[in-house]
Amino acid sequence: MQVTKEVKKELAKKFGGDEKNTGLSEVQLALYTERINHISEHLKTNKKDFSSTRSLVSMVGKRKRLLKYLASTDISRYRAIIEKLNLRK
Repeated sequence: MQVTKEVKKELAKKFGGDEKNTGLSEVQLALYTERINHISEHLKTNKKDFSSTRSLVSMVGKRKRLLKYLASTDISRYRAIIEKLNLRK
């Protein structure tokens, strides 16, 4: 299951306040996290799918850069999104 329009709208409403507000950093982080979780589950059963492994590494890097940006601009929003997405334990 890819991230469909309905899932994207739901995440945008949950993290951005409006379902059309997909450009907000928190919404982008939620979308990346959703896709990363989906590919991680896929790779548990398909261990030799190297193209998906490569895309997973790429998405983790993008999410990391976006988190770094958010931490440098607004630390309170950064801490809130880390808590909501359960990224750091």
